[in-house]
Amino acid sequence: MKTKYDLIVVGGGFAGTCAAIEAARHGVDVLLIEKYNCLSGAAAYALVSPFMGHWTHMPGEKGKKYLAGNLFMELCAEAQKLTAPSVDTKTEAIADSLFDEESMKLAMLRMARAAGVTLLFNTTVTAVEAENGVICSVKAVCKAVEMEFSADQFIDATGDAELSYLAGCECEMGREGDGLCQPMTLCFRVGGIDKAKFEPFRPEMQRAYKQWQAEGKLHNPRENVLCFRNYNDGVIHFNTTRVTHKSPTDPFALTEAEIEAREQVHEMMHFLRTAVAGCENARLLSTAMHIGIRESRRVIGEYVLCEEDLISLARFEDAIAVSNYAIDIHSPDGSGTRFQEFKDGEWYEIPYRALLPKGFENLLVAGRCISSTHEAQASYRIMPYCAELGHAAGCAAAVAKKSGKTVRTVDVKEVQRILRAEGFVI
Repeated sequence: MKTKYDLIVVGGGFAGTCAAIEAARHGVDVLLIEKYNCLSGAAAYALVSPFMGHWTHMPGEKGKKYLAGNLFMELCAEAQKLTAPSVDTKTEAIADSLFDEESMKLAMLRMARAAGVTLLFNTTVTAVEAENGVICSVKAVCKAVEMEFSADQFIDATGDAELSYLAGCECEMGREGDGLCQPMTLCFRVGGIDKAKFEPFRPEMQRAYKQWQAEGKLHNPRENVLCFRNYNDGVIHFNTTRVTHKSPTDPFALTEAEIEAREQVHEMMHFLRTAVAGCENARLLSTAMHIGIRESRRVIGEYVLCEEDLISLARFEDAIAVSNYAIDIHSPDGSGTRFQEFKDGEWYEIPYRALLPKGFENLLVAGRCISSTHEAQASYRIMPYCAELGHAAGCAAAVAKKSGKTVRTVDVKEVQRILRAEGFVI
């Protein structure tokens, strides 16, 4: 068993997979460690779908300006090739949002293997050996087999900043004041729906939902029913359960959240069959194997991206990514969602320093656990921009290896040059 690599990436979601592929394509020997049995992260284990908007419309120009970089677009294109034709894909806006997670799993797997990434599934990192701000190795376990791997550089793409936390990085969680995070959601899929009846009934469904809540028949605190179209005939995707006031990093609280969310799914199914047109014969097809986590730990980095940066459309000399997704905060208190959108042609930049945890030489973070405030994280946390952040981190690791530097001392200008050539708009 090989134990030494140029780069170890922990977490095989969109951030980690893009980081690994990008670095490997530039000649880096990469090990990608993933705790589940496939790539694509929350899209696979939490059934997070569809993609939120990752484009803008430039004034006076036709078509869309995509902002997440070429690698994310390549992943989408490869997944689409593996997806059976659907009438939904004939609408451009839907095709940009919908994806089939089974196709995405395979597309990511093929692209990672083609790039030369070494994959290790069903494996959890349990400890980190670090000294004077340098990570030396990680310990991991799979099927009671203990392993240890070392590398020159590391990327934390776990979403929950697990690698960084184990290494001793300073982290914070939740909103300022009380530390509460955005609520968790257990997504689920419902089949047997007559979409011809269901779609025009959506407004009435929302009114009925509020009535059921007022009557105490539903204990979900969310203010409305959130659901999306799906590739499969008669199937609707629901992203509508809401569990609040439970820490996503506390094992027992997380268990309680899973239990509470499953009860909410049961109540929602009764509501759908009883009160919603087209759902009389609805059946629960699947629930996600893990509750969806919008927000948990964030590292404290050399720069903390904040809401003011987003609103002012900040530009940075060391910019390595952009985002224009809304400041989308599902209320940690229960009901209500803040949704503050950007205008056409607007986006903000994310600096490289936000990927650099304070005090560490050879560690980068990518995805929703980069250095930011609660409010800023609510915007860049979506999968397309997590992919972009991973792409940037993988590029930085490759430039560092080639130049003999660490990711802290890497030539950011060279990283930017490569990223611009690969579709970034920084």
